[in-house]
Amino acid sequence: MSLPRCALLWARLPAGRQAGHRAAVCSALRANAGPFPGALGRVPAIACASSSASGGSKAPNTSLFVPLTVKPQGPSADGDVGAELTRPLDKNEVKKILDKFYKRKEIQKLSADYGLDARLFHQAFISFRNYIMQSHSLDVDIHIILNDICFSAAHVDDLFPFFLRHAKQIFPVLECKDDLRKISDLRIPPNWYPEARAIHRKIIFHSGPTNSGKTYHAIQKYLSAKSGVYCGPLKLLAHEIFEKSNAAGVPCDLVTGEERVTVDLGGKQAAHVACTVEMCSVTTPYEVAVIDEIQMIKDPARGWAWTRALLGLCAEEIHLCGESAAIDLVTELMYTTGEDVEVRTYKRLTPISVLDHALESLDNLRPGDCIVCFSKNDIYSVSRQIEIRGLESAVIYGSLPPGTKLAQAKKFNDPDDPCKILVATDAIGMGLNLSIRRIIFYSLMKPSINEKGEKEIEPITTSQALQIAGRAGRFSSKFKEGEVTTMNREDLSLLKEILNRPVDPIKAAGLHPTAEQIEMFAYHLPDTTLSNLIDIFVDFSQVDGQYFVCNMDDFKFSAELIQHIPLSLRVRYVFCTAPINKKQPFVCSSLLQFARQYSRNEPLTFSWLRRYIKWPLLPPKNIKDLMDLEAVHDVLDLYLWLSYRFLDMFPDASLVRDLQKELDGIIQDGVHNITKLIKISETHKLLNLQNLSAESQSRLSAAAKSQSRRNRGPKALGSKAAEPLGPDAEEKSLASRLVQQGLLTVDMLKQLEREWMTQQTEQGKGRLETGTSLKGTRRKKKEPDSD
Repeated sequence: MSLPRCALLWARLPAGRQAGHRAAVCSALRANAGPFPGALGRVPAIACASSSASGGSKAPNTSLFVPLTVKPQGPSADGDVGAELTRPLDKNEVKKILDKFYKRKEIQKLSADYGLDARLFHQAFISFRNYIMQSHSLDVDIHIILNDICFSAAHVDDLFPFFLRHAKQIFPVLECKDDLRKISDLRIPPNWYPEARAIHRKIIFHSGPTNSGKTYHAIQKYLSAKSGVYCGPLKLLAHEIFEKSNAAGVPCDLVTGEERVTVDLGGKQAAHVACTVEMCSVTTPYEVAVIDEIQMIKDPARGWAWTRALLGLCAEEIHLCGESAAIDLVTELMYTTGEDVEVRTYKRLTPISVLDHALESLDNLRPGDCIVCFSKNDIYSVSRQIEIRGLESAVIYGSLPPGTKLAQAKKFNDPDDPCKILVATDAIGMGLNLSIRRIIFYSLMKPSINEKGEKEIEPITTSQALQIAGRAGRFSSKFKEGEVTTMNREDLSLLKEILNRPVDPIKAAGLHPTAEQIEMFAYHLPDTTLSNLIDIFVDFSQVDGQYFVCNMDDFKFSAELIQHIPLSLRVRYVFCTAPINKKQPFVCSSLLQFARQYSRNEPLTFSWLRRYIKWPLLPPKNIKDLMDLEAVHDVLDLYLWLSYRFLDMFPDASLVRDLQKELDGIIQDGVHNITKLIKISETHKLLNLQNLSAESQSRLSAAAKSQSRRNRGPKALGSKAAEPLGPDAEEKSLASRLVQQGLLTVDMLKQLEREWMTQQTEQGKGRLETGTSLKGTRRKKKEPDSD
């Protein structure tokens, strides 16, 4: 190679590389004089200090680091400059060098100092080797050092700087660990709210059981103040305070995730506002603030909202209402802000007693009874059995629209209505005023999903039992004494045991990363998915002892659902915070469809939404139809929630709200006739309530006895303890046994039945319509499902 050509190639090198490769290029120019040892020196000379500055921080969970793809270099327009400066590389020799590099203990140890544990080191090396072996031409610097190693002019360790550079390309988190730790530092959260810290707030904790008047006294302070904010856990509670305040002559606005109501016709904000806790403003000054159900500060998913309200509200007086279990934690948190807590203790206004006998049979029901179930199947089964006995019952469960819940509560409370029995889930624990004389626990075992996604059944907690039992004999109802019992005799001793346990004090308050923090994370990790960003944020986060980072599984579920849709990070974050029921496929697909429409810049108009939900909708003919209508109601809620975040893309909120009210009426009619729907569903074999309910009750009772006897922890539904009991177990259907063992749900059985019927239909068509291809058969228009 001529000297002018060499000079030209040298000039093309970046200035920073020229000095680093002067010796290597000299080695190439002196090829006739033999190797020039020590061109770049040994690794310790180059990497004189580790860049890992994690200090005393915990080691990150490297399984969360998803490697990026670095494509091998193709042919360069300038040719292979490295080969022209030295010589073409022998790939076999290069592979031997790389394998030797990988096996060196010194390299593995040095990599660990830079944050590459064994897992990351292996992944980075595989990517590095593929990049070297598959590239048509390499960068000049790495080409020269590989050539020098081949000629023993350099040591294999001299590859480390290039390996580390590649590792930081596929794992960008290695380059910015210190910055990420600073961004995710969630210690000292009181400092996040400078407006609140600028004033000295008076904190008053109203502590007491259900029906003790604690919330009443706090609300009286709220109504008598010049300005105030009420923060509640449910839309129903916010609506109740909104109506009470305006009825008392105190103008009050309403703010929930899906609704904004201003009492002033001109749109001027009132001095008082009732809102759900997530929607409270931490910058608006108030005279009095009320935070209801403060014990929910420990909630694994929503606790962050109570923490934010407690630390951030700018109010002269803050009234907290809740269980005594939260007093110590609140006192500790307020100590960090320099604010004292005044505790006011209340006793229950009406007596409540646990009966010494169980109900045992629905024949023993009396007016004012409420049967509490922990599954929809039990709700349906009990309602049907009550109807068979000639009695009428109201039904309340969590997925019903608020309007339907209120309508059912009104029906049950009305002394002139023949409906005297209530069948409900633990949704009655808060938000509804009910005239209940006796609470009857149909079971004490509540199904749940553990961290691994497995079904478990475990006894309800003391806090849950007290909250539900406390609904009996409320001060404002016609029953001045409350009673509590169980359906089964075997559960009664366990109920007494649960109610007599002291409530465990709350240890920590929830926190949640903000959109700004996630945006800063994304700035450093631009090619990382939002779901993965959240995982890394939580892993890197540091919290004080009184706090924890809330569970973000629902957020991650939505993030993964819409990951492939092109959206800006801020918009994507908002979509992922939208409250959806991920157990409802139609709701999840609607979130996906809404995001897709948004990404196309196509406004979601009222006419588009009507077509999407196939409006008008018919009244439900069976339970499945009712569940489908509930899902549509949730979709309309989702539209309204998004309409207040993206006004231009969801422009028809008022029309959708009117549509939702109409749908609420259809659902109310369906719930009013729920026993007829259950009967039709059983006739069409959409439900098998008799077998499922009996087996479910037997299984739950057995689990309750086991829990009471052995005082063990949660048991998985799939374990031996959940297998069929009794001599007739072998005679039960396979479907019933699978449902009993928690391996199938009723919805899954329905889906299997539909798929089997579809398959049989297609096979029959295939036999009858000879000569017709399967593809043609599938393209035929299907008749609407008569169900």
